[in-house]
Amino acid sequence: MNTRSQRTCRNGHQYYKSSACPVCPICENERKPTDSFLAKLGAPARRAFEREGIATLEQLSAYSEKEIRTLHGIGPSTIPTLKQALELAGLDFKSTA
Repeated sequence: MNTRSQRTCRNGHQYYKSSACPVCPICENERKPTDSFLAKLGAPARRAFEREGIATLEQLSAYSEKEIRTLHGIGPSTIPTLKQALELAGLDFKSTA
């Protein structure tokens, strides 16, 4: 049985969460980018790219699709979004051949 508990983040936001994940959804929404390819991704994928230091499509294109798929937080719906963003910028994932 999943029970939701009320929590308060270090910024004072109160929210309910049923998982052990410590991320405040209010803080996460406030820091969501609005003007890059990261704005089209879910929070777990954005955090994965932040951990890897990937902030631009040019940086993303230095990685293979296989490498990106191994990052914690990258789900199956993320890859098509990334491919579309790369294509629109005239880029692609690094070739593995």
